[in-house]
Amino acid sequence: MTYQAPLDDIMSALKVAGQLQQSMANGLYPGLEIETIEAVLAEAGAFSSDVLAPLNWPGDRAGSKLIGEDVRTPDGFPDAYRKFSDAGWAALPCPEAYGGQGLPQVVASAVGEIWNSANTAFGICLLLTQGAIHALEAGGSEELKSKYLPNMVSGKWTGTMNLTEPHAGSDLSTLTTKAIPQGDGTYAISGTKIFISFGEHDLTENIIHLVLARLPNAPEGTRGISLFLVPKFLVNEDGSLGARNDVICAGVEHKLGIMASPTCVMKFGEKGGATGYLVGQENRGLATMFVMMNAARLAVGMQGVALAEAATQRALIYAKERRQGRSLSDSHARSSAIIEHADVRRMLLTMKSFTHAARMICFATAYAQDVAHLSREEAERQSAGHRAALLTPVAKAFSTDVAVEMASLGIQVHGGMGYVEETGAAQLYRDARILPIYEGTNGIQAIDLVTRKLPLDHGAVVNSYILELAGIAGDVRASNRLELGRTAERLAEAIRALQSATEWLLRTLETSPESALAGATPYARLFGLTAGAAYLAKAAISEDASVSSGTLARFFAEQCLPACHGLAESVVSGADAVLVAPSHEVFQ
Repeated sequence: MTYQAPLDDIMSALKVAGQLQQSMANGLYPGLEIETIEAVLAEAGAFSSDVLAPLNWPGDRAGSKLIGEDVRTPDGFPDAYRKFSDAGWAALPCPEAYGGQGLPQVVASAVGEIWNSANTAFGICLLLTQGAIHALEAGGSEELKSKYLPNMVSGKWTGTMNLTEPHAGSDLSTLTTKAIPQGDGTYAISGTKIFISFGEHDLTENIIHLVLARLPNAPEGTRGISLFLVPKFLVNEDGSLGARNDVICAGVEHKLGIMASPTCVMKFGEKGGATGYLVGQENRGLATMFVMMNAARLAVGMQGVALAEAATQRALIYAKERRQGRSLSDSHARSSAIIEHADVRRMLLTMKSFTHAARMICFATAYAQDVAHLSREEAERQSAGHRAALLTPVAKAFSTDVAVEMASLGIQVHGGMGYVEETGAAQLYRDARILPIYEGTNGIQAIDLVTRKLPLDHGAVVNSYILELAGIAGDVRASNRLELGRTAERLAEAIRALQSATEWLLRTLETSPESALAGATPYARLFGLTAGAAYLAKAAISEDASVSSGTLARFFAEQCLPACHGLAESVVSGADAVLVAPSHEVFQ
């Protein structure tokens, strides 16, 4: 099956949740026009269908392989990457000062969905390079930026993020990679990093690693972490490549999915120390790296949308073609396409509505990031920055959970044919399964949401957002659209559940933080369901609403939102069941 970019759905989400037209009218994106964005998306869709999607299945079959110290990506990947960078796609969201096209984050997110729907393993390399560009732009010296950013922006070089170590996992406070000052402004980096996507590959001539490490006598914990730029090949003063740096790939992980993406074990300093350059201030590296991590978390959320979309497209085509049983609505047929069966329609509507809801949440997050960076008003930038901070963990966690669930439903629609590899449905499920894990597990996202984002401005940030959702529910009620059924009622109920759970968490964080943590994951799900439903409803009553937008909003509200009451109950009443369980008996 050839992937087709859902251009109408993407544009609808950009206008509704990404507030594209309003932003243009307010001058947030000077010189940018709707027609330009539509053309960019159409060209991205064509490139993905023609170049990237055909490599997805064979890339999964072949995988990336370590040969000596070199990694070979599957046949076709180097050529596809060359075409990608030659066409200027790598530069799309990057700063114009270094050769980028400077398109806003909300548009970059939309294009990112298209790349990852067509070929997630390919898209990971782009995601990390753009994150590395953001981090280097934010924290690098002028010398580093002028030396490395132009080639990274053009796609000539790629970037990585090196955080995790074999013993540490998500706990960066215990990392042991060392950085020894050499007296000439460079540092000797030594240590081992694992799970480094595209840490070594054959797509580009150089790879720019961003590495977290500790200086001698650095404070313990996360306060003693510094960030370093460590190139695969050293770069001469004239910009030409010099000697190979002391960094090698020692292994490529054998994984469940994204086989074509090399997930590497990287060893720095096996021959005395890899040459590295400090990015930002000493012992403040985590703050700079968080620029990259937050960008990556939204991008991973878009990967979730992308794989959910791909699974939905594949399931829908199969359901239209596969004939089995006789539909009650078509008693004269010898057999009916399975899309005519009520339960299959339920599954397909679930896939379509959840995918679009997740897309809306991600675009709303991207829009907030754009305002935080581009607005001319300081107060507006600060408010938008808080909104982006609030929504980022929701965008990452909700969308990636949705990817796994919708890919699983896609297998169910296929029946037994979904469980065999030939249909491709199983690959989407395998590829999706990493998304709730990397760039901060979804449990960590939920904890971040509850412990760091809800208390922003003493709860004013989250309460302002909930008030905005309530306004959408009021607009839906006032529209009096009979075809929306009980959408307004169910949305209002979900918002009340979210409000009550939020108030309980804000109180409980002060008195019993562990009880609040016990409810973090169901709260994140409650948040995502409510926000997604609000955006679907907003799309259904918008000026250019399609017939399908009303169908999706009503289905999501009446079939999916009733879960919100139970989730709120889990948050406010379920902590004891988690915390007082006699673990020595239950887990013996």
